[in-house]
Amino acid sequence: MRRESFAGVIKVRAMRTRGWIIPAAVFAAASVAAGSSAQPTPPRGPGEAPSEPVVVELFTAQGCAGCPEANARIEALAEEPGVIALTYAVDYWDYLGWEDTFARPEFAQRQRAYRRPLKLRAVGTPQVVIDGRRQVPGAQEAALKAAVEEEAARRVFPPEIEFRETGDRVGVGSGRAPAGGAEVVAVVYRPGLQTVEIESGDNRGQTVRQVNVVRSVRSLGAWTGRPSLYALPAGLGPDEAVAVLVQARADRRILNGAVLPPH
Repeated sequence: MRRESFAGVIKVRAMRTRGWIIPAAVFAAASVAAGSSAQPTPPRGPGEAPSEPVVVELFTAQGCAGCPEANARIEALAEEPGVIALTYAVDYWDYLGWEDTFARPEFAQRQRAYRRPLKLRAVGTPQVVIDGRRQVPGAQEAALKAAVEEEAARRVFPPEIEFRETGDRVGVGSGRAPAGGAEVVAVVYRPGLQTVEIESGDNRGQTVRQVNVVRSVRSLGAWTGRPSLYALPAGLGPDEAVAVLVQARADRRILNGAVLPPH
């Protein structure tokens, strides 16, 4: 991976985060020079959108009898401004008689990586992880909404995320790196709703609805607090978006996220 200073290099287009469009501009050299200190997010005025999205990750399975209700909660939440909602299909329920059509082993691995930081005895479905900081049972609507609202109100020191005009690279600005460092993660997903007819297993005869289904997840490289450029996954389809997350390695909290929509 090649890294470069932002100054004079990145040209960016409008970027969607928190459900609205942020007019993006080239980072000024003074604000992104290596070693520059992070600045606190300024207070926002009445009606003004916050600058960091809340990342909501649902771990679910088509063969899980208790998952359709949680899927519906996330489907509704995905329409809320300021939320990046992502659905990961796991494969460990396939033995019940239905092989999940969206599942990949690495999605279950991502879920298991949250177990120790969140102090969980085990993982299961449906599970919702919010900003990598907390988990909520996906079917509990009131708890889910309260957790999202609390995370939206959290003031942090996020590194800025900008996409190149060409859509092949993403820049992450300077900021305060967490203990243990951080990584930049690219989550490729299909925006919108998908439905699957379940032919066997516990959900036999049902039509399962899932929103923003993840197709792949990969690390783009380390982020140490200095401004850096990262190559985005190549060969994206016309129906695929990329959510870029800056995530702490040790405690798995998500520092910031942004979405490059299909193009």
